[in-house]
Amino acid sequence: MSSDIYKSKKMVFPAEQKGKKILFIRICSILLGVLFVFSGFVKAIDPLGTTYKIEDYLNAFGEPFSQFVFLALPAAIFLSTLELVMGLNLLLRIYVRFTTWVATAFLFLMTLLTFYIALKNPVTDCGCFGDAIVLTNWQTFIKNILFISLSIFLLINRKHLYPLVLPPLEAVFTVLFVLIGVGISMYCFFHLPLIDFRPYKVGVNIYEAMQIPEGAKPDIYETTFIYEKDGEQKEFNLENYPKNDKSWKFVDQKTKLISKGYQPPIHDFTILNNDNEDISDIILSQPDTTFLLIMYDINKTSLEGAKKAERIFQKTQQSGHSFYAITASTDNDIQKFSEQTKISFPFYKADPIMLKTVIRANPGLVLIKNGTILGKWNWRDFPETFY
Repeated sequence: MSSDIYKSKKMVFPAEQKGKKILFIRICSILLGVLFVFSGFVKAIDPLGTTYKIEDYLNAFGEPFSQFVFLALPAAIFLSTLELVMGLNLLLRIYVRFTTWVATAFLFLMTLLTFYIALKNPVTDCGCFGDAIVLTNWQTFIKNILFISLSIFLLINRKHLYPLVLPPLEAVFTVLFVLIGVGISMYCFFHLPLIDFRPYKVGVNIYEAMQIPEGAKPDIYETTFIYEKDGEQKEFNLENYPKNDKSWKFVDQKTKLISKGYQPPIHDFTILNNDNEDISDIILSQPDTTFLLIMYDINKTSLEGAKKAERIFQKTQQSGHSFYAITASTDNDIQKFSEQTKISFPFYKADPIMLKTVIRANPGLVLIKNGTILGKWNWRDFPETFY
């Protein structure tokens, strides 16, 4: 009888338990490694996007942090490279002790930072996955809690992570990973992101991407009216405010967003002429090829790029194609820049965030036809046939 009971039960020996634990540890190492590689890669292929996000952080935190905005680009390259190296080292189990300590310390700092951001909301999203995956600040904090738990678990059990490369080659692989990370960032900085995760990618019709589909959920707002009577102020809503009671005097009105509705992929494409008239529809309805020169900040614009753009403008004047130079700079800066560079094309105005989203270059060229994006180029890569 007793032997039958023993036979019916699955016996788990210590060696088998240890094997399962090691397997789980290695799976955790792979998960954390993939996270770091993905996070580092999407930052590395868009170094300017990461730079803009770091600038947002520094400016949102105010003094003295805003004084270090000039370090945003090197910080972006360092951050993406660090994440790539940590991820690849975890996948190949290189320098396990050092890597797990660095990963845990890094995630600890990021968890503290994202907790503060979730509470104070100084920026709309953390940018931890670039434009590839946009998380809310609370989603980012929860994600960091999960992954720092993995990192601490790996740190405690690091003795079970045996390297997959020979110890003498660990330094070689680590240096190679650093060079790969920096190389990807520098290439994409001097050209354009290898993968465009933004809504203004080649092939997109801007007008169609701005449309709200029928039946989409709208934004829901709550409106509060403040009225005063006999020196006392009171709040009312749309249902009970004293519309016909002349004894109440209107003081103020507040509108609060209760529920965010559907937002089209492109919702900020507005271009203004010198009379502050919106000419976006005119640009998007052009049946012929149209050149959009994006110079979001002419004080940071390459002079060589501006000279190339002038030659393109002159050629479009001969061919009859439309050419729009678009900036967020002031009229005074535009005048100084035009005098300095001897350019002759007129400027139109747009929001700087929108311009930075359209193309990661200053200047950058966007070719459209009937509102569809045909091509995008960094000024270093302007096709010679254009000028």
